Amino acid sequence: MTDFDVVTGAFSYSGAAIARELQAAGRRVRTLTGHPGRGPETPAAGAIEVRPLDFADPAALAGSLRGAGTLYNTYWVRFAHGDVDHPVAVTRSRVLFQAAVTAGVRRIVHVSITNPSADSPYPYFRGKAAVEQALRDLGVSHAVLRPAILFGGDGVLINNIAWLLRHLPVFAVGGTGEYRIRPVHVDDLARLAVRAGNSGTTEVIDAVGPERPTFLALVQTIRAAVGSRSPVVRVPGALIPAAGRLLGLALRDTLLTTEEYRAMADGLADTDGPATGETALSQWIADHKDTLGRVYANELTRHFR
Repeated sequence: MTDFDVVTGAFSYSGAAIARELQAAGRRVRTLTGHPGRGPETPAAGAIEVRPLDFADPAALAGSLRGAGTLYNTYWVRFAHGDVDHPVAVTRSRVLFQAAVTAGVRRIVHVSITNPSADSPYPYFRGKAAVEQALRDLGVSHAVLRPAILFGGDGVLINNIAWLLRHLPVFAVGGTGEYRIRPVHVDDLARLAVRAGNSGTTEVIDAVGPERPTFLALVQTIRAAVGSRSPVVRVPGALIPAAGRLLGLALRDTLLTTEEYRAMADGLADTDGPATGETALSQWIADHKDTLGRVYANELTRHFR
């Protein structure tokens, strides 16, 4: 039996949570990362062996994966940046999966997204569907986890909504704001991932929490928790991407893409299935109201600067 697993991006967000869960279970962790020189931020992460995530060298990838029990894959790109877009991310994912098969990895646990579809009008969701299909085509034992919106730890979305509510004179919600989301705590996702890694069943799991608030209700919950006095107003949905771009320029960040807003408004961050995570977002917001949104979380700084 192998005594270590591989996690892509174990110093990042969801990858770090999965690595912690594996370490708590007594497993040794090796990470494949695109930033091998960046290093861990916690003592526990210092015990993680670091190898480069170099898609241009499949042989080296296979060597880094050889002997591992399970590959936990969190690799993806939120939006196109530089010469990397969603089709490139699909191609890279295929290279990684093939390297795992070449290395003899017994199982792959892959983090996807709710409602992926090859026919989606959104490149993000089409790309996620293509990666899932690539995994199925290999015939290796695998599990696919499909979260919608993650929260907890140093997550970006909920924190930055709180930051905006603390700083803006008004907070705009696109359309009716009645589109629902299924947020899941990042540690719940990690527990689901490790549980799936220990299973032998090929399966697809919606990684979703116990609550399904509308986006408008979510913003109002955060507003009340942090004591914001900014009024929350509904505006035509067409205005939201432009507003997001303007705020992004001011913050030197990509705050919200057109695709992200439209997909959420189309209901793609929601599912009808049962909860697989245990942590309620509303309670988590209440528990963290004093620190939530005190510091802006810059996505571009985290990943590209």
